[in-house]
Amino acid sequence: MFYLKYRPKTIEEIDNLNVKKMVGKILESSTLPHAFLFVGQKGTGKTSTARILAKAVNCLNNKFSTNPSNDSESYEPCNKCINCQSISLSSFTDVIEMDAASNRGIEEIKSLIRETSFLPMSGGFRVFIIDEAHMITNEGFNALLKTLEEPPKSAIFVLATTNLEKLPKTIVSRCLKIN
Repeated sequence: MFYLKYRPKTIEEIDNLNVKKMVGKILESSTLPHAFLFVGQKGTGKTSTARILAKAVNCLNNKFSTNPSNDSESYEPCNKCINCQSISLSSFTDVIEMDAASNRGIEEIKSLIRETSFLPMSGGFRVFIIDEAHMITNEGFNALLKTLEEPPKSAIFVLATTNLEKLPKTIVSRCLKIN
């Protein structure tokens, strides 16, 4: 249970220096990629980093805030606002997590794609985290490809995988890969 208690909550707390720098530079920039691919062994923090990214782009107290009176230049999530707390509790409506190990077929992917047509309700972005992405069927990947090519401006996809070689090259080429 220590891994749950001591899971990083901010970008600064990520213990992989390369990932911390890369995610930080991405969030500092003026435009965000629409799709990320987190690759690494089991337990290296792929899903935790995806959740931190989701908090960062939906935080009410940082540079991504939709509040016009907020003038923060920081990209770090505050972990105090209602959006950050809801994401930490997995109850935020604009962050959709899917375990592709058990939801790998075309119907599940089509359902996820339908979700992208909705605008964010509470945050600035809808973040779709697909864990164990290498388990998606070929038909599911084909359905996802069109959405990755022409995503809605308010959607960010995060695919997390332990087996990069099982993902189609067409999917990998549409994502920003972070090892």
